[in-house]
Amino acid sequence: MIGPERGRYTDKVARLVGDAEAAETAGFTSIWVPQVPNEFDALTAVALMGRATSHVELGTAVMPIQTRHPIAMAQQALSNQAVCEGRFTLGLGPSHHWIVADMLGLAYERPAHQVRNYLEVLNAAFAGPGPVDVENDEYQVHNPLDVTDIVPTPILLAALAPVMLRIAGEMASGTILWMADERAIGEHVLPRITRAAAAAGRAAPRIVAGVPVALCRNDDVDAARARANKVLGHAEYSPNYQRLIEHGDATDVGDICAAGDESAVVARLCSFRDAGVTDLSVRVLPLGTDRDARIESWQRTHDFVASLCPEL
Repeated sequence: MIGPERGRYTDKVARLVGDAEAAETAGFTSIWVPQVPNEFDALTAVALMGRATSHVELGTAVMPIQTRHPIAMAQQALSNQAVCEGRFTLGLGPSHHWIVADMLGLAYERPAHQVRNYLEVLNAAFAGPGPVDVENDEYQVHNPLDVTDIVPTPILLAALAPVMLRIAGEMASGTILWMADERAIGEHVLPRITRAAAAAGRAAPRIVAGVPVALCRNDDVDAARARANKVLGHAEYSPNYQRLIEHGDATDVGDICAAGDESAVVARLCSFRDAGVTDLSVRVLPLGTDRDARIESWQRTHDFVASLCPEL
C-alpha cells in the first residue's frame, strides 16, 4: 500500500513515483493506492506510477463512487488502463456516512442499491469501446465511449456486508477489504462472495485484505498495536466496519496488525492466506520515538515483507 505522502507538498509526486519504482524492483506484485478524503487523487497517482513502472499491478483501494458519475469514472479508469498498459485494477466502494454525508453533503441512503446501479453502467462502459446504453432507477445513460480497447479492467468492490458481498460476487472480480481478520474472512466474506460468483457463472473472486505490518521485537507488539489504533483506526466512525468486526475476533485495527519478529509476521500473514485471502495489501507500520527511528523501522519492515513475496 503506497501513499498518500501527507504534508510533503514539494516532493509528493516524486515520492509516490519513487516508492512505486522501489516496490516493483523489490518484487511486489501489486501496489494499492488508498483514496484519503483530504489527499492526493488516487487515480492520478496510479497514472503517474503506471508511467514509471513496467510490470507491477496498480490499483485503487478504494475510490468512492459518489465523487464521480460512472461515465466520468469509466473515462478516467480506462485512461489509466491505457497508461498502465493493462495493469490497472479499479477498487471502488460506497465509502462511509461520515465522508459522503458529513464531508460532501450528499445523501448516504441505500448504498448497496446505488453500487449495483453504478456497476451496471461501469460494466457496460468497460465492455467497450462502443456505446454505453444503460437505464436503471438512478442512471439513464446513452453515451459513446472510445478510450481504449485494452480489456478487461477488473473491478474490486469494498464489500463488507452480505448484500455488498453478493454484488461483488455477481458483478465484480472480487473484494478489497480493510478491518477484516481471519475469521471474518473465512466465515463471512469467503463463502458469501464465492457462492455469489459461482451462481453468476463468474470466476472465483479475488479477496484482497489490507493488513498493517510492523517488524519489531516481540515485546514491542503491544506498542505496535497501539500505534496502529492511533494512526489507522477508523472503526469508531463507521458502522460498516463495526458490523464487519462483529464477524471476527478482532476488536480494532490493532488486533489485525501482523506485528512481531520475522516468524510472528510470517505466521500471521500465512493465517490470512489460509483463511482464503488471495492477495495481501500490506500497510507498513513504522515504529519509533523519532523520525529517524521510524524511517529505519519502515525500511526494515518493507524489505522483510518484500522478501516474502515468492513464499506468500
